[in-house]
Amino acid sequence: MRSDATSVEDYLAGLPDDRAAALRAVRSVILDNLPDGYVEAMNWGMISYEVPLETSGRTYNGKPLMYAALASQKNHMALYVCGLYCVPGLKEGFEDAYRTAGKKLDMGAACIRFRKLDQLELDAVGEAISAVPVDAFVETSKAAHRKK
Repeated sequence: MRSDATSVEDYLAGLPDDRAAALRAVRSVILDNLPDGYVEAMNWGMISYEVPLETSGRTYNGKPLMYAALASQKNHMALYVCGLYCVPGLKEGFEDAYRTAGKKLDMGAACIRFRKLDQLELDAVGEAISAVPVDAFVETSKAAHRKK
């Protein structure tokens, strides 16, 4: 479900109370752990944590590089963490944290789906968000596009 909200507060205000509360909690974890240089914005119809073009330089699509994002979808909420693929072993450690906590991880390529906040392993989310400095993410993104 794509939103036309132009601010994070407008986006959250347009959600049912339970979803707004869950996304606010995840947002807090992200902001507490977000490395310097990333900015929070509304982009792609969701709350986005991205590398400004002034930092990354020109990108393949002319848009900021998305590092992470939060969204309320039709049947679930979603946390997108592109950084899980930048650091060797980070994704495996993230998955291990879920197993250790006894939680089921519903994850696609970079999308962690959840219906309730307690389905997320918030410490693992914080660790994953904090793991990739801006310059490393920019270099990984550029290297991936050079290979294409």
